[in-house]
Amino acid sequence: MSLAARHLEANGIPTVIIGCAKDIVEYVGVPRFLFSDFPLGNPAGRPHDPESQAFTLELALRVLETALAPRTTVQSPLRWSADPSWKLDFSHIALMSPEEIARRRAEFDRQKEVAKTIRAGPEAAE
Repeated sequence: MSLAARHLEANGIPTVIIGCAKDIVEYVGVPRFLFSDFPLGNPAGRPHDPESQAFTLELALRVLETALAPRTTVQSPLRWSADPSWKLDFSHIALMSPEEIARRRAEFDRQKEVAKTIRAGPEAAE
């Protein structure tokens, strides 16, 4: 996504990236970056929390409008948790039991099947 943003910018289309992997996104050098200090996969706000998602979108639009220089990074004031220890164990496989790993793998496989069915569309059922 960061490389696509750079390409769009080079062709006159302003962009802002919302992301959680600050080191990676800043290394690539996107023009405008809204950093969310959330777990990977959650840059646009907390799941099932429309208020945090709307706030993140509004902040991203402000960054798009107000960034004064290339490679501008703004950090969202939202926090995943008041306790920063989530960063130590969020989806940390070494801390999971074999049963939990198997449960998560089965759920992931189930979600892939759902996505496959959706992609195939109604014509696949005929």
